[in-house]
Amino acid sequence: MRFETPDSLKVEHEEIHSILREGTKESGELGAAASAVAALMHPHFVKEEEYALPPLGLLGDLSRGVVAPDARDVLVLTDKLKADLPQMLAEHRSIVAALEKLSSAAKDAGRTGYVEFAEALTLHAQTEEEVMYPAAILVGEYVRIKTGPA
Repeated sequence: MRFETPDSLKVEHEEIHSILREGTKESGELGAAASAVAALMHPHFVKEEEYALPPLGLLGDLSRGVVAPDARDVLVLTDKLKADLPQMLAEHRSIVAALEKLSSAAKDAGRTGYVEFAEALTLHAQTEEEVMYPAAILVGEYVRIKTGPA
């Protein structure tokens, strides 16, 4: 079974990528800071899109009590997220530190849009830590309970 990241999360990630791409085109410290964030974000987003966020695509069905027979396939993703969670959180700490530098450089350059972006992306990371990652792991645990032993 193929699991799809909810469209709202896909759109949010695309918007983040777009703003970062624009930021990397800026000159001076602002561009360098945006490039540093982008370098950290890209491999992290690849992981999220590969295994951290697709399990969330099952939430609607699961909330209605619908557990497809092949939903158990999601355990590969959720078990990987559970195992990699300390690394994912460490990556967030690095990204947030880089976002603080981006915010500082943006303030120095008088570019409030990038300051707001850094703040929003920091909140995005916090939302992933507090809501999305735990929800994805719970999807796996719920499916495991509902489908029984392998």
